[in-house]
Amino acid sequence: MEKINDYRVDNFLCGSYYTACQYTINQHYMNKTLTLLAVVIATVATSFAGEAVSSKKVVVAPQAEDLFRAGEFDIDAFAAGAAGNYNVKSGKSSSVNGFGGGLGASYFFSKYFGVGIDDTLTSLNGNGKTYDSAQGDIIARLPFESLHLAPYALVGGGATWGTKSQGDGNVGVGLDYRFNRTIGIFADSRYLYGNNGLNESLTRAGLRFAF
Repeated sequence: MEKINDYRVDNFLCGSYYTACQYTINQHYMNKTLTLLAVVIATVATSFAGEAVSSKKVVVAPQAEDLFRAGEFDIDAFAAGAAGNYNVKSGKSSSVNGFGGGLGASYFFSKYFGVGIDDTLTSLNGNGKTYDSAQGDIIARLPFESLHLAPYALVGGGATWGTKSQGDGNVGVGLDYRFNRTIGIFADSRYLYGNNGLNESLTRAGLRFAF
């Protein structure tokens, strides 16, 4: 083994023999290289791993759907009663008290506002004569979802046919109750006014089917 003078290489004090000194230096650099490589691999693995995914499933409770909603189409079937005066003659008016029923439909283009039409047919005073009232209304409602209730107001007009036919105006209020999203009950009352002494109330109560 070749002997050389003592010298210092990279903080290593080499001995008298070159071969032993060279082996020590090589082993030192190999250890440093392996350590650096391990750090790089660990860094890359961490960046690709991303966030840890929990094995626990998170259960989200379904949200209750609104009972009163935009885009709602309703069909009504109801009993009705009319009370008041109509067709004044010589300062005297005839009563239009009677009981009957009818059908209606409405559409809500928002949760709070819609339009509706209905037709009511009643008998007059039990004398065999009939009284027909067809009305169209703008509807404004204020739903209380937790109570399943929606008070509403109506304003509009239409036509009446009885002993005399004519147009009329109306204004009224009502209450809508929903058992679920498709079935409910309602009741409302409107005041009808117009020429020929038309001065009466038209009250309805019945079933409402929502789609």
